[in-house]
Amino acid sequence: MLLQIHPDNPQPRQIKMVVDCLRSGGVIIYPTDTIYGIGCDIFDASAIARIARIKNIDVKKAQFSFICSDLSHLSDYASSVSTPVFRLLKAALPGPFTFILDASRQVPKLMKTKKDTVGIRIPDNRICHSIVSELGHPLISASLPTDGDVEYFTDPEVMFEEFGKVVDIVIDGGPGKIFSSTVVDCTGGAPVLVREGAGLWQHLF
Repeated sequence: MLLQIHPDNPQPRQIKMVVDCLRSGGVIIYPTDTIYGIGCDIFDASAIARIARIKNIDVKKAQFSFICSDLSHLSDYASSVSTPVFRLLKAALPGPFTFILDASRQVPKLMKTKKDTVGIRIPDNRICHSIVSELGHPLISASLPTDGDVEYFTDPEVMFEEFGKVVDIVIDGGPGKIFSSTVVDCTGGAPVLVREGAGLWQHLF
């Protein structure tokens, strides 16, 4: 299904349709404040495995992030967040950043990396925010398997043509962007830039 949702005023009926899909094990393609992502409910192991198959990767080697609505549940999924790191997150989010943090015990084992870390995202996107708020807990976020063709990242109709048979809903929330999030590792003594993307790293300091 190609589902149009207004980017500034997401319609509650459409949001409920997406959340009902997620709760029943569905996989969706959805807009963020960077590129479009593919995702599912973080607690649905079969849906996570399905995303790994779509991306043709080993689920244990997949690099998933959590899409959160705000920082209120940060302590649920990240442990040992220092005051300086929390201030950094508060200043940067919502925004085009992924912060790598030490994972808490509540993070599903399937989602943890070998280093026992988790990536946290809070996109500046009303559709994302509405979905996660209605769902009540984070979404999984992964990049689309596009072979480097940026058109797949930007045009929902093209994404539907390519992936409509392997996902349940492709959300049309307007044109996507072509840059990924900036990734910052906060598990050490000081934040470390892992990948430069849409977020301006130098503006964090």
